[in-house]
Amino acid sequence: MKQLITDYYMTHRDELLAFVSSRLGSSVEAEDIVQDVFLRLLTTDKLITAVTMPALVYTMIRHKIADYYRRHTTFEQYEHFIKGVCSEETTTESVFSAKEIMERLERGLVRLPENCRDIYRLHIYGGMKVSEISLQLGEGYKSVEHRLGFARKAMRQYLRQYA
Repeated sequence: MKQLITDYYMTHRDELLAFVSSRLGSSVEAEDIVQDVFLRLLTTDKLITAVTMPALVYTMIRHKIADYYRRHTTFEQYEHFIKGVCSEETTTESVFSAKEIMERLERGLVRLPENCRDIYRLHIYGGMKVSEISLQLGEGYKSVEHRLGFARKAMRQYLRQYA
């Protein structure tokens, strides 16, 4: 299987780079995405055949491109906010407001059931995905996904009173 993936990479690398570059406009990012996809393919334990390889590769690349734009859009949305908060001069008000936000967040977390609280913390503070949390806690994916959804909803509702 690894030979199949390697052969496909060697044969179609330039084609895939052109595809990603046409969507991103950046050859550096395109190279990273193509390499990430093939690295993931090489480390997977799933069965991959010559028939399924092209569709799988293009699907994974499209998902990586969507993730790139999602992160890029989020960064642009909050860039002006971050620049305003993290200016060259840190004022006393900004330090207190950051402290107040953290206190409110912690007060909201205390209100959650313990199993939801742990999952929410791993997701927010640890930056873990649902699948990673599921593996770490040894619990089912759907169970973790449900409790994370519950925690998010409860936290939004709690924090909405301060908006």
